Amino acid sequence: MADIVPSPDEMPGRPDIRLLVIGGVAVILFAVLVLRLFSLQVVNASSFKAAESANKVRIEPLPAPRGLITARSGTILVGNQANQEIVLSREVASQNHQVIGQVAALVGKTPKEVKAILNDPRYDPYQPAPVLADAPPATIQFLEQHQSEYPGVSVQQSTTRSYPQGGTVAPNVLGYVSAINAAELKANKAKHYTQASTYGQAGLENYYQEALRGVDGYEAIQVNARGEVQGVVAAKAPVAGSTLVTNIDLGLQQTLQNDLASQVAADRQTVDPRSGVYPPAPNAAALVMDPHTGAILAMASYPSYDLNVWTGGISQSSLDSILKSGALNNYALEGLYTPGSTFKMITATAQLQNGIMGADQYVDDTGTFKTPGCQVHGAGCSFHDDENGGLGEVNLPMALTKSSDYYFYNIGYLFAVQQSKYGTEPIQHVAGEYGIGVPSGVDLPGESLGRVDSKTVRQQLHQINPTAFPNTTWYVGDNIEMAFGQGGTVVTPLEMAVAYSTLLNGGTRYAPQVVAGTVSPGGRVVTKNAPRATGHLALTPAITTPIIQGLEGVVQDPSGTAYTAFQQNAHFSEASFPVGGKTGTASNSPGQEPNSWFVGFGPGSNPSYVVVCVIDQGGYGANAAAPFVANIFNYLSTNPVQPVVFPTAKNPATSTPPSTVPPAGASAPTTTTTAAG
Repeated sequence: MADIVPSPDEMPGRPDIRLLVIGGVAVILFAVLVLRLFSLQVVNASSFKAAESANKVRIEPLPAPRGLITARSGTILVGNQANQEIVLSREVASQNHQVIGQVAALVGKTPKEVKAILNDPRYDPYQPAPVLADAPPATIQFLEQHQSEYPGVSVQQSTTRSYPQGGTVAPNVLGYVSAINAAELKANKAKHYTQASTYGQAGLENYYQEALRGVDGYEAIQVNARGEVQGVVAAKAPVAGSTLVTNIDLGLQQTLQNDLASQVAADRQTVDPRSGVYPPAPNAAALVMDPHTGAILAMASYPSYDLNVWTGGISQSSLDSILKSGALNNYALEGLYTPGSTFKMITATAQLQNGIMGADQYVDDTGTFKTPGCQVHGAGCSFHDDENGGLGEVNLPMALTKSSDYYFYNIGYLFAVQQSKYGTEPIQHVAGEYGIGVPSGVDLPGESLGRVDSKTVRQQLHQINPTAFPNTTWYVGDNIEMAFGQGGTVVTPLEMAVAYSTLLNGGTRYAPQVVAGTVSPGGRVVTKNAPRATGHLALTPAITTPIIQGLEGVVQDPSGTAYTAFQQNAHFSEASFPVGGKTGTASNSPGQEPNSWFVGFGPGSNPSYVVVCVIDQGGYGANAAAPFVANIFNYLSTNPVQPVVFPTAKNPATSTPPSTVPPAGASAPTTTTTAAG
């Protein structure tokens, strides 16, 4: 081995190579260091400065107050209550777990509850979480004095909905708000909502969400390394939403609601003289419309609820109770009811438009209509009047006044056997022109569409659900039933209000409008909603005059079906405030009480108001719905609806309700409308 491998002493030294290697490595390392410093200080300087700033500045949103909602008088129905809420930074809480217990003690919650709030997916994960809404002044003052002990904790301004006239005034019309849900976020991706946003969930709050929401602002808050607030370095004030000015008359709305609840209670305690049972009356609806504009002057649904239960978040037990009662339904536009004799106005229009029988032609109402040529025994061959005996000779106005079923059985029969001349569905066609089964254009969500029974409708329903709708046949007897508002025909109270308004104004079908216009936060009128026509009927005086004459007789003629009800309940002068209308007693399933209807109008044949009331399974129209409408006219006769007032900067909206006069027949002195609790 010694001969092969030389010893170190025999090898020549090469220090220059070692130095070159070591020096090269040093140069490379130094170059890397220089490049890294250049990258940090020059290339990425701006981004690191932004990151450094972000660590010191926290952006907190300032939610915009929602717009007000007022009555037509400018009285505030829905306002805002300013609150201060205590919020906790998630970032600070994740780095300093001790602050969770401190905050819990400060706001009166357990640490577990605070952690649940921090992890709540409803709140934006990049924003502070609200741990105490509507914080009391004493708590806020204590926090300000001991800010250093509560890193990541600050006070944020917020608003919640308030109801100066009481949360029970028109809840189904006004609607409520709550935290935005995932579906709403997804459907509004381009509208800058966050998980902390609120969103209208029903009524006007939902339909006019974009007008009411406003534009959020923000505060840039400087904090130190411990998360302690040092001050506000920048801010953008939020812009409140627009004010909705409605067509709702506050006094009329309160009267409509209170009287409807009272009438339902009285109806449940009054035995139906025909059936001998107490009507269950599970739900009811009423509304008042201006037939010349479509303006909704009042709308009530029973049962109802208090909007205040949604403020600050509704409890599960309260929500379950409301859902079980059906109070969230707005039965005025969602409820579908068999119309009964209120539908006869539509059949009469088809009769006169087609000329199938003149208004002055008499028919002998014997009490039982036997279908000519009918070979089937039992149902479908014989149809009986609701009245015992029969009404004798009646023409069209008398048939409406006395509500002759026989007369309209005959009209239904004549149309059925003359299809080659008048078509297969002439009555259904006129009903559609009146707005039955057609979207009304009302500015409220959730409208249901009625349907007029026909072979076409039965086939359509069968295709959708064969089990629920097995019958697709159509006989003469079906046409007879349809002609007086029975069979498979169902309508909403709103549709019936639109139909009668169309008749009374001469043939223009208007979209029902709850909102009269919008006003900016500064008091500038942004929009005024003009009446919006959605259809026209070919109505001449030869058609409208005998029909209206018959409807006026319902109330004014001693033989009219509502004459007694108005004599007992109407306390205004019918000479100066004449009214008309139509009763309806609509059969339901066997064993159920009929629906109680009344559609009234006044004053005169060119009326300012159409009033509709329906009480589900409430019994006879003359016994339940007609007295209610008479009471509404008691109010309207002494409190005519006044023009819409748009709030301005000089005359802003007010929480003070307008004064009202006692209804006709009331003995109380002049009073001022008070808030409903």
